Amino acid sequence: MKAALLTSYTNSKFYGDGNLSVTSISSPDYIKKNSLVFLFKKDRVFDSTICNYVVFVTNEEISKTLSNHNVLVTSNPKLALAELSNLFITEHSSQKLLEPQNKGFIGSKSNVGVNLSLGCNVIIEDFVEIGNNVKIGHNVVIYSNSVIGNNVTIESGSIIGSEGFGNVQDRDKNWIHICHLGGVVIEDGVSIGSNCTIDKGTIDNTIIRSGVIIDNQVHVAHNVEIGEKTAIAANTGIAGSCKIGKRNLIGGMVGIVDHISTVDDVVITATSSVIKDINEPGVYSGVMPIAKHSKWKRIAFWISKLDKIIRINKLKIKS
Repeated sequence: MKAALLTSYTNSKFYGDGNLSVTSISSPDYIKKNSLVFLFKKDRVFDSTICNYVVFVTNEEISKTLSNHNVLVTSNPKLALAELSNLFITEHSSQKLLEPQNKGFIGSKSNVGVNLSLGCNVIIEDFVEIGNNVKIGHNVVIYSNSVIGNNVTIESGSIIGSEGFGNVQDRDKNWIHICHLGGVVIEDGVSIGSNCTIDKGTIDNTIIRSGVIIDNQVHVAHNVEIGEKTAIAANTGIAGSCKIGKRNLIGGMVGIVDHISTVDDVVITATSSVIKDINEPGVYSGVMPIAKHSKWKRIAFWISKLDKIIRINKLKIKS
């Protein structure tokens, strides 16, 4: 499309040759002609020849260093990337909408909405409800009693509604499995990455609220509830019956033990272990080397007292 038309897709202003044709997006490290180049940082030097044939997308401050080039100026270049990237999806990078029955198995007692996009080898069991404009990747399995809202994306290899890990020992210490009778509810606008597992509830449902985004290889156990617009990075595991608040940001490889609850607007940094409730908004970290549990409890106890000990010592020094 013509460069000047890009402003109609994002909140921005364009300066330069509005008739330049834009056909792709390229990175600042490997710039291609007739492409959009998104700049988030200063102090980059470019080949001036090729830069006459690209459009830089950046903020007001960085745009001042590009006065002789074609520039799309926006207050949020990363948001502009999200908005404009959709214009460059091709048939090779995005599946066409195909008739579901040609792509896998859909149970006769399930209901699906319009514009359902299915990859190969998808299995949707009976008693599944799927809304409109849903995209499901290759080799996805959706078990019975799952409800999926509108505008949901589930990438390849993910499993929705599998049996949860609920077990109890009998008198002889044999493990007896508790049959899970609940389901999974995924509300509107949720995005689930590749190879994720979301277990169904034991009795009540596992619930993923609207606007949640989940990275690859995340495990959500039975009866977990994840609040609206929460983001969860890769390799995170959330154990059973946790209640995650709205707008939480959970870093990669975080482990959350069972029955934990967090309030809204919590940030948990990567590789943290969450072993108690989080009752106030803020940024939380918790990483400890592994040790025998009895030793670890003593270490954790004294770490929790360090701040108080330091304050007492400071008062003693002043006095």
